[in-house]
Amino acid sequence: MIIGLMSDTHSYLDPAVKKYFKDVDEIWHAGDIGSIELLNDLKAFKPCVAVYGNIDHGAVKQTTKEFERFEREGVEVLMTHIAGKPGKYSKPLYEELNKNGAPKLFVCGHSHILLVKMDPRFNMLWMNPGACGNHGFHKVKTLLRFDLISGEIKNLEAIEIGTRG
Repeated sequence: MIIGLMSDTHSYLDPAVKKYFKDVDEIWHAGDIGSIELLNDLKAFKPCVAVYGNIDHGAVKQTTKEFERFEREGVEVLMTHIAGKPGKYSKPLYEELNKNGAPKLFVCGHSHILLVKMDPRFNMLWMNPGACGNHGFHKVKTLLRFDLISGEIKNLEAIEIGTRG
């Protein structure tokens, strides 16, 4: 299964997203979607799992959750928008990890900084795809793409789709 991971669109869907995600099986959006129209556009393009972010309100917040926990190809995934960083997690995430356990793969957004790191304390791979919208301090819009194969995360690609407009 090929996954396209994005975050922080802030109501702007760069056309390059569909180019780089044309062969993915599913898109995951780690929050700050910005508009229900953008989310619906993604869902019309590919199956999509999304969480709301701190800028999301109205229909976006009504149709998404703060945390999504799911399994794909034998990989347990936990996704939220605001997480802190490995070793210094936000209180809601820390409580979720302690209550329900750590997944194999943890996904977040919010920081606008692409980072992939192993968290040895919780034995989980931590992924933040950075930001792919035009709002924020990031200079380059980024995405992640990877495969889930028989319980493993493989072929991870960091993709730069251009400068912030």
